[in-house]
Amino acid sequence: MPYVNIKITKEGGPDGTGPTTAEKAELIKGVTDLLERVLNKNPATTVVVIDEVALEDWGIGGLPVPEFRKQQPL
Repeated sequence: MPYVNIKITKEGGPDGTGPTTAEKAELIKGVTDLLERVLNKNPATTVVVIDEVALEDWGIGGLPVPEFRKQQPL
């Protein structure tokens, strides 16, 4: 039984609070289809979990994401 955990920052979407229910459903379907196609896994036993993480709780290169992004070239 495959278990896939997708972690994304809680941002974006039409209201700025994160992905929509439809976008999450598309991710779940896409990952499930990919596992079936590539590894011949049974979609009925494939589990996909999406965790949304507050932007300030995510870090890259020793910095919170907002600070990291400020340092990146446009």
